[in-house]
Amino acid sequence: MQTIVQPDSLVTLNFRIALKDGTVVISTFESTPATLKLGSGELSTNLERCLTGAIIGQRHVFPLEAAQAFGERKPEMMERVLVSELPEGTELGTMLEFTADNGEKHSGLVGEITEGMALVDFNHPLAGHMITFEVEVIGIL
Repeated sequence: MQTIVQPDSLVTLNFRIALKDGTVVISTFESTPATLKLGSGELSTNLERCLTGAIIGQRHVFPLEAAQAFGERKPEMMERVLVSELPEGTELGTMLEFTADNGEKHSGLVGEITEGMALVDFNHPLAGHMITFEVEVIGIL
């Protein structure tokens, strides 16, 4: 049985992502552990790097700067869209899914609505934030 997480491991773990001020964004410690396949895109590449080498049963805490976590906020990832092209009832704070010309799907958060235009932010919601990534690997399958 494997006891150290490898880059392609299937792992069962508890994890917590918290902002610099301690606000918990997501945590499985108080509920059901997650099972994730590293390398499959279920977890960001940077967070997977933190997991690689982790040992079953040990708790690890990784303080990560924005660039190490979900990246810096990129102004070019914000786009103005005609409100008339958005689903009816779209309001500030709505998360929408858009399909690009090549068929790829992208999520965007409506951050501003003015004069018939909406500013949609395609950055990851945690981009630009320092986070703490805490994990405890329960098992490697």
